[in-house]
Parts: sequence; C-alpha cells; structure tokens
Amino acid sequence: MRKSYILWAVLWWCCSCWTTQAEIFTSISQMTDLIYTEKELVQSLREYIKAEESKLAAVKSWANKLDDLTRVSTSDPEGYLGHPVNAYKLMKRLNTEWTELESLVLQNPSDGFISNMSTHRQYFPDEEDATGAAKALMRLQDTYQLDSEAFARGKLPGVHSDALLSVDDCYDMGKTAYNEADYYHAVLWMQQALKQLDAGEEAVVSKADILDYLSYSVYQMGDLPRAIELTRRLVAIDSSHQRAGGNLRYFEKLLFKQLNEMNQAYEPPSEEPIQLGTYSRPKDHLPERETYEALCRGEGLKMNEARRRRLFCRYQDGQMNPRLLLKPIKEEDEWDSPHIVRYMNILSDEEIGKIKELAKPRLARATVRDPKTGVLTTANYRVSKSAWLEAEDDPVIARVNQRIEDITGLTVDTAELLQVANYGVGGQYEPHYDFSRRPFDSNLKVDGNRLATFLNYKDEPDAFKRLGTGNRVATFLNYMSDVEAGGATVFPDFGAAIWPRKGTAVFWYNLFKSGEGDYRTRHAACPVLVGSKWVSNKWIHERGQEFRRPCGLTEVD
Repeated sequence: MRKSYILWAVLWWCCSCWTTQAEIFTSISQMTDLIYTEKELVQSLREYIKAEESKLAAVKSWANKLDDLTRVSTSDPEGYLGHPVNAYKLMKRLNTEWTELESLVLQNPSDGFISNMSTHRQYFPDEEDATGAAKALMRLQDTYQLDSEAFARGKLPGVHSDALLSVDDCYDMGKTAYNEADYYHAVLWMQQALKQLDAGEEAVVSKADILDYLSYSVYQMGDLPRAIELTRRLVAIDSSHQRAGGNLRYFEKLLFKQLNEMNQAYEPPSEEPIQLGTYSRPKDHLPERETYEALCRGEGLKMNEARRRRLFCRYQDGQMNPRLLLKPIKEEDEWDSPHIVRYMNILSDEEIGKIKELAKPRLARATVRDPKTGVLTTANYRVSKSAWLEAEDDPVIARVNQRIEDITGLTVDTAELLQVANYGVGGQYEPHYDFSRRPFDSNLKVDGNRLATFLNYKDEPDAFKRLGTGNRVATFLNYMSDVEAGGATVFPDFGAAIWPRKGTAVFWYNLFKSGEGDYRTRHAACPVLVGSKWVSNKWIHERGQEFRRPCGLTEVD
C-alpha cells in the first residue's frame, strides 16, 4: 500500500512539473496527436499492471509455500530440524532464497511506464491549455446561446453524443471562470454542478465547496437575496465553514442597507433556478458583439428576395485565360455589394490532403499584425494555428497559387505566402479587417460602422509597409473542410454569413480601386461548435495590379 502511494505521489509530482507545448487547444489537428499518445500510454499502463500482477503472484506463491512450511516447522522445531534435509533447507532458504525474494520485492515494474511517460510528457497540454479549452466552451456557450445543461448532457445542435460533463467537470469549469473574475460563467457552471449533485450524481467535490463559489459569484452579479439564500444553505451544511458565517452577516447587512436607502421591503429570492438569461452577460471590447454572434447562429441575416435576385452563377474563364478555357471555374455570387463570390471545386481532396500534410508539422499559434508596429503577434481574439507555405515547398502549392492568379486576374508575385489555418476548440477570429487602416477620413462616404473603426484603429500606420508590396487589395479564402456546426465567415456591417464547404473558395476585394479601404469588409470567423475547420488564405497585395485593376473615377469605385 505504501509503495503504491509513493508511486502515485511520484506520478503526481511529474505531472505538476511537466514542461509542455503551450496552446495545443488552438488546433484540432495537433490535439488529435494526443489521442494516439493517450492510447499508447494506456497500453503502457496495462503492461505495468500485468508486470505488477505477475510480481505479486510470485510473491504470493512464496508466501503460501512458506506459510505451510513454517506451520509444520514451528509445531515441533527440534523434531523438524532433527531431519538433516530440513536443517539443510533452512540454512539454504535463509542464505539464498530469502535474498532472492528480497530482490523480487525490490523490482520496480513501473520503470517502463515511468520512462514512457517521461518521453511523452513534453507534448502534454499545460495549465494554459486547460484554461483555454474551458474558456472555449464558455465562448461557444455565449455565441450559440447554449446553457450549461446542453454541454453537460452532450446536447449540442444537430449532434447526439455521449460526451458528458460530470459534477467535477462542471465545478472545474466554474472554478476556471471564477479565477478569471468571470462571475457570469462561474454562476452558470457552479449552478450546473449543484444541479447534477442534487440529482444524486456522485462526485469528488463537496456540495459545500460548490455553494461557497456559487454564493459569492451570485453576490458579484449583484443578486444579494439569492446570495444570502445560497450562503444559508452552505451554513446549514457546514456551520464551521471559515467564510460562510462572515459572508452571510455581510450580505444581510448590505441588503438591509440597500433596502433602507430605497425604502423598499425585503422580497425573497426567486425560486426559479439560475439558468442562461437569469443574469445579463457583461459587455466587452467588441462593439458589434451581439450582431456578430447572431450572424454566427444564422440570425439577423440581411439576405432578402430583392438582393437574391441580383445574385447569379456563371462559368469563370479568367478573361479567356488559356488554362481555364477548356475547364472554366463555376462561380456563384454570395453577396452583391460589396461583391463576394464563391468558386466551386477549387481544391481537390488530394490537393487538400497534401496541403494539410505540409502544414501540420509547421503549425504555430496564429498571429495578427500589431497595428502600431506591423510586427506579427498572438492575440486572444484569434484562436487557431497556422503555417505559411511557399510555392517551392511542393508543386501543389505552386499550382494553387497559379490557379488563384488565373481566376482573379491578379498577380500573386507580390502576394503573401499561402497561409494554412486549423481552428481548435471553439476556434475563432473575431471581427477584423484584412487590410491596413488609415485615420478616419470624414470625406470618404461608405456604409458601415465608421465610428467603431475610428476608435479602434485611429493610431494604426501602414501595417504592411515593411513588405514593400502595398496594402492587401483582395482576399482569397479556401475552405478545406466541412464543419458540422458553427465556423461560418460573417460580415457584421451588412449582415452576411458564408458557411464552409470543402473544396470551395470565397473571394472579395478589401480596397476600392482608388486604394481606399472598403470598411464594409470587416469580417469574422465564427467559433467552431462541432468539427475541425481547415482554411487557407491568399492575401493579394496592391503592387503589380496597376494594369490588372486600374483606378476608377471616384474614391469608392
């Protein structure tokens, strides 16, 4: 028993000291490697158990044999040793056989398992990954308006799964939110943990611990009556709780003071359970949050019959491009103004497979350009991993680049490398522009939320200046996977949502022909609810397009 305790203590210490590859949660592709790692560790664990059982069986066999022997020898020691063979065997046992038994007991079958763990632990997720994954579930919960019950019971839209969350899982979710001072989500998840515990589900965490976090989080949400009721429940369960009594007296005093100031009578808290919508979600940095998330859910779309009649499909031959004459590309209008088109059958399954194969070893946390320095950096509002592929990496990349040039009529000689991105748990890219913004110009009349643009980007210089190729004139976005739920590309300014379809691509211009930015193209990649989303981007720059896309007569042509 003592040895087993020491072994698991050592394992716990190793786990707590692991150095890891952080941000694994930002890519589903890299997370799949952990599945196979875990399978290998389970096999290693079973081998360890088998070795321990074999060792224990040998020790038991020794014990049984010696138990029978000592029972006979101790009944008449002198008579037993009077037989010369018994005397010899006693000497032999104590001289050699007990030493062999000692060696057997000292053998450590866990060495192989520990060695295997040491080999793999450098690839294990760390605390940042666990927190990031928890926040991702909360982000999905907010975006798609899902209550904690839906996640805990695996009831996601259009998906039937046995992936359930236990009381302890819900408690850990709530604790993660609490530690981030996110009391809104702490309440939702602690309430779900309490609900499942009250329903009879077994758990390691105690009801007192859940009520402790829940009551204080409810207080932070400004609901004093309910905080008092929950704290009273905590005191009833654990009257010696070090904080509960003091909190209860403080909450009651505070509520009494507020009622006196407002000259109101006490009203008992609502008996309705806390659920999604009980409390208002705090505002954050994103001004169009509600519009953005509604579009992700397929709500608030501004596609109507009048606009639909202005959308067409056609065959695109790249203005008589020789490579497209015999096999033109199918082109469909997704939106009329700004004009967004979707190209069909842009990438074959074989090409997608090769691009993924090239990208996977190079995937790193996706970056954005710092608006002041132009330097690439990571950002919390972009949760994915990406890799940059050159034409020289493989003929497939060169072929894709050429295809983009043929279809759009724009040179890719000054374009950025092909960026391949894989979105992780709740992977997203919040509303952003692909082009570099200038200070607000009141003389430029375009649609869209220009006030928010000015406030957020008024200090941004030319983020692409160091590239020497001008601004990003256009975006060519390849969808390299279907997504079971979520993951749409949405445009909050004009209410459009484009859903991923494997092998297709969407294209739009970020700049007017004058070179001025089209601020309507502010867009976002919605969080992936279920599935793995793969995309690749080709950002085409201004230089080299002078005769391919000449200036118009006005600033907004």
